[in-house]
Amino acid sequence: MRDILARHAAGEPVGICSVCSAHPLVIRAALLYDLHTDRVVLIEATSNQVNQFGGYTGMTAAGFRDFVWGIADEVGFPRERLCLGGDHLGPNTWRNKKPAEAMELSKRLLADYVAAGFQKIHLDASMAVAGETDPIDPVLAAERAADLCAAAEAARSQGIEPLYIIGTEVPVPGGEANGLSGIQVTRTADVDSTIETHRRAFAARGLEAAFERVVGVVVQPGVDFDNAGIIAYAPEKATGLSRFIESRKGLVYEAHSTDFQPRERLRELVRDHFAILKVGPALTYALREGLFALASIEDEMVPTERRSHLRSVIDRVMLDEPGYWQKYYPGTFSEQSLLRIYSQSDRIRYYWPHAAVSAAVDRLFANLSSDKLPVGLVRQYAGLERARLGDGDVTARSIVLDKIWQVLDDYRFGCYGQLN
Repeated sequence: MRDILARHAAGEPVGICSVCSAHPLVIRAALLYDLHTDRVVLIEATSNQVNQFGGYTGMTAAGFRDFVWGIADEVGFPRERLCLGGDHLGPNTWRNKKPAEAMELSKRLLADYVAAGFQKIHLDASMAVAGETDPIDPVLAAERAADLCAAAEAARSQGIEPLYIIGTEVPVPGGEANGLSGIQVTRTADVDSTIETHRRAFAARGLEAAFERVVGVVVQPGVDFDNAGIIAYAPEKATGLSRFIESRKGLVYEAHSTDFQPRERLRELVRDHFAILKVGPALTYALREGLFALASIEDEMVPTERRSHLRSVIDRVMLDEPGYWQKYYPGTFSEQSLLRIYSQSDRIRYYWPHAAVSAAVDRLFANLSSDKLPVGLVRQYAGLERARLGDGDVTARSIVLDKIWQVLDDYRFGCYGQLN
């Protein structure tokens, strides 16, 4: 990752895609995609996914590391080309706690990530906690970020020098729930203030060496998505932002919520120094497309009593346990039914680990594993326009992997100007 950012600083328009997912098939797809290249694969966990209490995945930082390493070992991906990152590491998960308690929990979070060998750390203390009002003072956010950095530095293993990301201009994770109006490109004055307030806060704690390892700033380049639409990157609106960072040696921008951007816009983002492109829901959306294509093929090939009934299982689970989607999907029952499945926010991704859903997916793959999938069914439900689907027998797993690879193709083009 250092090499990629150094090449970018030297004038080469290259970047890196940050795969933000804890789903094993998405991680497997990302590692297989670059298995036969020399590129680094960056996989990130968020503080609500993975923390000292397990997060919604049930994994600690060390557990997530071992989980990803296990998949890498299975597919033969070398660990030295695997970079683990932690996203939104700070008080986000403990907003209901008083400041002192929220920060103590956050420091433990940072220490655990760094002790587990995570190399890219986003210090995000931008959110208000109990008794505070959003937005908090940016100086206070920088002070807290520096305290988190101190905890991370104290937990460093020998030879590990984490790279830090700072910045408080963070889009809503997982896409907007209330429409796309009002999205504004970050002002250069705010970026300058963010960098300087963090520099001073780090220096006050004797963290000058750590500040030298700050490589990126999270900003809003004017991109976002919601349930059905996107705001595509408009380079002319971010010209000042792009030029500003050129004067800050060693720094690039990190762009969140780049999901569903056209590949040409991703390329323009990297060219304009948004060299770290984060993607998550677009990958699990593609995963869902692949699994539902298989479910349709299964309906054609397998007697009803043996089917996984994946779609009805996941619909039942989401209705019985609406906590992950209900406040994000407005409208009538019929409108919500469509959003639960087809929204770009992809709240369905929270339900794949559910025991009943996971069992249905396992049965789906088992039902289709022993049969050669007929070309006509694959063409009807999964598409055969891709060369990878046209080479040899098409398997259930190859259909799902290829759906995810199509998204990664866009990011390869964005980061390197290459396809396939």
